[in-house]
Amino acid sequence: MKKSPSDQPESNLPPRMGAPALRALASVGVSRLEQLTAFTEKDIKMLHGMGPKGINQLREALEQRGLAFATGK
Repeated sequence: MKKSPSDQPESNLPPRMGAPALRALASVGVSRLEQLTAFTEKDIKMLHGMGPKGINQLREALEQRGLAFATGK
């Protein structure tokens, strides 16, 4: 039985993102760029497996869609 798009939203994370970075995002339930707007860049940097390259890829992908990481308080 095929799942509907609402059951399993397709990821729109950068396609060349490394496996450790993808696992880090999955560990906090992130599979779509829009979900990153709830996290600060600092939050994401602290995840095990997320390095500078992954952060840059995410920042660029967010900017291309007019989105950004949450701002710190």
